[in-house]
Amino acid sequence: MNSRKDSTYLRAAIQLARERMIAGHGGPFGAVIVFEGEIISEGWNQVTSTNDPTAHAEVVAIRAAAARLGRFSLKGCTLYTSCEPCPMCLAATYWARIDRLVYGATRADAAGIGFDNEALYQEMNLPIRERSLPMEQMLHSEAVEVFEAWRIKADKIAY
Repeated sequence: MNSRKDSTYLRAAIQLARERMIAGHGGPFGAVIVFEGEIISEGWNQVTSTNDPTAHAEVVAIRAAAARLGRFSLKGCTLYTSCEPCPMCLAATYWARIDRLVYGATRADAAGIGFDNEALYQEMNLPIRERSLPMEQMLHSEAVEVFEAWRIKADKIAY
């Protein structure tokens, strides 16, 4: 993509963040997804307006793009987002198989205004037993039985 078009799409994400934040829909984050030179979806932070902690701009845009294209793989798409994605949104971007990501503000910038993106990135690097969220593994063999059933399932749709 050329930098002029990148700037245009990124400005659309930033403007969306500004408009929806001012309207009281959530935090200052916006995202657009582009496929074949066209914005096919928009997302803005809707955490507080929908009481959905996963309704980050990128996730909202990914869900809308997948629905519009009628597929779970967003191969061929570029995600433009007003801020470097948090770990959840970055993982969703990978899972969606998005080709490219372009962002404006950094996760350090987000931390500077009270968002805990940076803290989450640091938390993910800790060994499980050192994380602030207590985690306990149980029923391993029963859970793995389901994985084995998936492995041999003849009609599965791999992703």
